[in-house]
Amino acid sequence: MAQSYKSLKEDFVSNLSGGGIWEINYVTAVAPAAVLLWSALQSRRDFFVNYGPTAFTTDFLLNVGAILAATTIYSSAPTALNTLLILPAILLHIPTTWSRRRPKKPSHPVVANGPPENKRGQGSLESLPERPFITHYRGSMMVVTCVAILAVDFRVFPRRFAKVETWGTSLMDMGVGSFVFAAGLASARPVLKARAVGIATFTGPSLIAAARHSLPLLLLGFVRLYSVKGLDYAEHVSEYGVHWNFFFTLALLPPFAAIVQTLPQSLFSVHFIALSATLVYQAVLDTTSLKAYVLTAPRDNIWSQNREGLFSFVGYFGIFLVGQAIGLDILPRKNPATMAFVSGLGPKHQILTRLVLWSAWFSVLLFLAISHRTFGLQVSRRLANLPYMLWVSAFNCAQLALFCAIEALMFPGLYSATDQRIETRRCKHATSQVLGAFNANGLAIFLLANLLTGLVNLSTDTLQANRAKAMITLLFYILALASIATTLQAKKIKIKL
Repeated sequence: MAQSYKSLKEDFVSNLSGGGIWEINYVTAVAPAAVLLWSALQSRRDFFVNYGPTAFTTDFLLNVGAILAATTIYSSAPTALNTLLILPAILLHIPTTWSRRRPKKPSHPVVANGPPENKRGQGSLESLPERPFITHYRGSMMVVTCVAILAVDFRVFPRRFAKVETWGTSLMDMGVGSFVFAAGLASARPVLKARAVGIATFTGPSLIAAARHSLPLLLLGFVRLYSVKGLDYAEHVSEYGVHWNFFFTLALLPPFAAIVQTLPQSLFSVHFIALSATLVYQAVLDTTSLKAYVLTAPRDNIWSQNREGLFSFVGYFGIFLVGQAIGLDILPRKNPATMAFVSGLGPKHQILTRLVLWSAWFSVLLFLAISHRTFGLQVSRRLANLPYMLWVSAFNCAQLALFCAIEALMFPGLYSATDQRIETRRCKHATSQVLGAFNANGLAIFLLANLLTGLVNLSTDTLQANRAKAMITLLFYILALASIATTLQAKKIKIKL
């Protein structure tokens, strides 16, 4: 008997083994490479100052189209695509004959209809400045996520990029962890604001705020659950379980993170708690029957039916806390905890150095965890085990360091202003509007991407689509998301979920 279309779809994303870590690094390097070229165009030519259709199209093709290409038609040649993006940036950055003849422009434009920057009245600078490189990092991560959740249903998206069944690494495995890491990074800002005014971070209002943030996500989780079951939609049960889904995991993170804030930070740093919790979880997996239970137990009750989602939450919570720890370190304008040999550097170099050190720290821990000469552990997104947490942390710290290095190179005077209005204008000048839009309404765009993905899958036989049809569908899909995101940004509409 012929298989049903639903079972064919489920088989298409099941029992996969993933790909290599270095290939994932090469593919995802397209995002900072695209931002490098965007930054060269903006810092050297002010290409995106007058943001019309040409500027939007270029912005979209660089920061969205390049990612789409890297995960589909250029998936076997990411180095070539990176080269195509980096070489023009280098040529723009190197002084040319044309630029030497041209009167030198200031690195950042003067305020429109006002006096030059150095003659404006000074105002106090905010303790938590805008960080364009973080906007670019979070925006690019959201673009990769939105592209992958639909592209995975087409054959143009390599199977090695789809989520692995149990052991191994893949682009989409990294995407899930990066989404949680980025959420943790963003969660550091309200914690820092509360500390700045002397408000305890674990209070009745803080718990209420955490619960309020969780409720919409819980609702979305139940909506997804009932829509998947009601529409008989293809699902990968071993990913999270029979009823559990990613929205439930996201919903539980804020309340647990609020509880962590009750611990004295002088004794228990967020980073320490993240590593300790994941280490204990890994020890339990290795010394008890928990690993066998999660991977092989019969699904005969509500707990065993959702065992992947329930137990992997520990690992995702560790990733969230690492993201929050990085945010607590790099978001403040001045960090009193900065190490002595770093404190002598300029502000942008301090942040870059700390990110490089964070990345090196997690990379060393990852090597020790997976090396056959030491512990010989395997990465598992399904378990969200210790190697997975370390891999996600090392990767995202490295990505942040790359975006930070690009910002320091292309916009060296970004944080030298003594007036907040000037700094805000400089940060706006150094931020891609498309990536800024994906970042500003990230969760809402992610929800819309899920809805559009469902619509495409219900109306199109993605398995039979040829490469041309798949690419056209994906291009219009991601263009629709980018257009909606930038429209919301232009109208200053922020949807809080």
